[in-house]
Amino acid sequence: MQKVQYITLPVVSVDHVWRILRKHGIHLQRQRSWCISTDPQFAQKAADVVGLYINPPENAVVLCVDEKPHIQALERAQGWLRLPNGKAITGRSHEYRRHGTTTLFAAFDILTGLVKADQFKRRRRREFLEFMNQIVAEYADTEIHVVLDNLNTHKPKNDRWLSRHKNVHFHYTPTHASWMNQVETWFSILSRSALHGASFTSSAQLRQAIDDFIATYNENADPFEWTKTVVRPKGLKRHYADVCK
Repeated sequence: MQKVQYITLPVVSVDHVWRILRKHGIHLQRQRSWCISTDPQFAQKAADVVGLYINPPENAVVLCVDEKPHIQALERAQGWLRLPNGKAITGRSHEYRRHGTTTLFAAFDILTGLVKADQFKRRRRREFLEFMNQIVAEYADTEIHVVLDNLNTHKPKNDRWLSRHKNVHFHYTPTHASWMNQVETWFSILSRSALHGASFTSSAQLRQAIDDFIATYNENADPFEWTKTVVRPKGLKRHYADVCK
């Protein structure tokens, strides 16, 4: 009869497990998402865009263009709340009313940091070209380089508009790498400074708030300093603990 051997495993407490998770920055309650670029021309497109940032052409304008669609005008419930202990706090609840949306088109000048923008009800090729016509009119007889993502409204199969504007050159970021477009950084500033937690009673009030923020921002605008000369695509991490690295 074959003798059975038993292996005694050390007992690990729950607290010890949590200490290990905290040490490696693993948070089981959090969800993380990521997007991996599979663009076969990643290196060429990235080099083209980074080249514009590091060494922009002389006597030319380099603009980062994109749109922020469906910005909601939310009227939030706000006021004072009295606690059982008699103290009162002010804040807002999660209840809100919707008052329409607006779509913001913006062009960020990488040399000056100035932002040119316009707002529309929809995001279509028609609105994109209307905005680009405004940009071209402001830079008449000037070479314009435009950094864009790969949205279908930006790159139709037969771009007749681009063929009519010989001074305009489109440069596309690699797919799933719109973070290389500097206007995305400015959109983040707009969201944190003027939109997050704000309350609007109408879409007109929302549009006015965005216009006011842009006017104030441009008074002290500064360009972003792009220092990374080489950009490479990243793959998935082999271990969950490495996701945050």
